[in-house]
Amino acid sequence: MDNMLSVLESYMPPDPDDVGRQLAADFRRRRIERRLTRADMAARSGVALSNITRFEQKGYISLRNLILLAIALGYITEVRRIFSEPKFATMEELLAIHDSKNKKRAYHRRSSKSNENPED
Repeated sequence: MDNMLSVLESYMPPDPDDVGRQLAADFRRRRIERRLTRADMAARSGVALSNITRFEQKGYISLRNLILLAIALGYITEVRRIFSEPKFATMEELLAIHDSKNKKRAYHRRSSKSNENPED
């Protein structure tokens, strides 16, 4: 039965709060491994102690503060890699990624002339 549940869970989208709490737990583990207190991390990173506490307890943190913590612990390369490689689940997605590789935008900008009133 447990195996069946794990298969079903793999098809469900992850809960962002669970992802945040796991990220916070991993951060806390790395901080403790280095024998750093929260106050030490605040001093090293420039992130307020209250923000570090909230992150570790609830998994909430701004992207800027997460980056500052990653820099302080030496994980900036891993943060930079988050979206660096394309992900795909089907061959169609892979082909779409390949076809749009050199595009700069995901949408087409309307020209200013199309927004003008033709009767003016």
